[in-house]
Amino acid sequence: MLEFIWNDGGRAAAGFVGLAGDCVTRAIAIATGTSYRDIYRELGEASKKSPRGGVVTTVAETYLKQREWQYYRGSLSELASAVLPKGVVIVQLADPTQYRSGHFCTVIDHVVHDTWNASEDDELCVVGFWTPPVVIGEPTPGNRSTLPSAGCAQPVSAEQTLTQKEFDKVLQRLRALDNTANNSASTEGEKRNALRMMQNLMLRHNMTRDDITEGDNVESMCFTRIACPVNGRRACAWEKSLAAYLVQQIFPLTSWYVAAKGNRTLFWFYGPVDEVRNCIGLFREMLLTIAASAQLQYGGYSRGSGASYAEGYVHGLPRENSGSPQAAQAEQTALIQNRALVVQQAARNWLRLECGLQLATQRGRGRDKHDPAAANRGKQHGAKHNMADAKGQKRITSR
Repeated sequence: MLEFIWNDGGRAAAGFVGLAGDCVTRAIAIATGTSYRDIYRELGEASKKSPRGGVVTTVAETYLKQREWQYYRGSLSELASAVLPKGVVIVQLADPTQYRSGHFCTVIDHVVHDTWNASEDDELCVVGFWTPPVVIGEPTPGNRSTLPSAGCAQPVSAEQTLTQKEFDKVLQRLRALDNTANNSASTEGEKRNALRMMQNLMLRHNMTRDDITEGDNVESMCFTRIACPVNGRRACAWEKSLAAYLVQQIFPLTSWYVAAKGNRTLFWFYGPVDEVRNCIGLFREMLLTIAASAQLQYGGYSRGSGASYAEGYVHGLPRENSGSPQAAQAEQTALIQNRALVVQQAARNWLRLECGLQLATQRGRGRDKHDPAAANRGKQHGAKHNMADAKGQKRITSR
């Protein structure tokens, strides 16, 4: 499994919002160091449509070949350091059974730079990869110690160059025109004129209506997914309960699912970047705490009394809104829950669009030997935690 650095290729900084299957645009922007907006525009011109929904492989291949990137056929193995040279590499991945799962990402010195770590997905294999133009005197990518040079910069005219400050001005202008077009107080002439000017601006700068969505909209969030591996092909019931507890009580904007990889189980957490990182960090911490406590007292945590203790521990963790909230608190809670549902749906859409995953719910089997005494003891220990740190942030800490 390769190391991972979250990188959107400059999409958010360029003012783009909303969900998109933009892995090709993102990978090329990261690998070449070119503006995301320039890559977006160039791929759009080559595709004869917006790259927001993705770019077909043939267009990406032509784009890179025209810029003298070298293509090498992949080994159809999992993404790993052994199958790639060092330096800057654009990797094409695919699921042999599902074409829709195709993905492009950039790997720099065997570190994945993307919005999620494709090396954690064992269903994706390396179809091929591109390396930058070879500088005279440099070894070929067969020499793993070679650091390829950055992609050659493409000449652009002054009219094509759009700085962030200039883009912000265009964005503000478009939003003002949109408000005029949708204002009931505007005359029909003002509405038509506003719509005409909006169309001209969006065509000139290769923008869509999605690009002018207000920044505080949920569609402006950046999403990711991160896996936490645990031992065993089948996750313990208490481990699943802990994951469910964290996303319901501590990090409601995140979601999770579980999958097997070899002799390990992967707990995947997905949602807004910061929330996912914090959630998986706390999940690892609590896994170690509960497992170590069960191991010390019952000699294990995966079966028998140890598993019962761990289950009780998770069930004993404090829940919010366990009492009877007042009307104002109930209304606030409802708003928070509605916001969480919207973000969770957006995250599922991102998972389907970006990662090619559509989750299905399965029922698990109950465990045989249950120790009520151990479960009750674990529940008492779990109740000795609260959910607020010194800064008032949600957090599980010992009392």
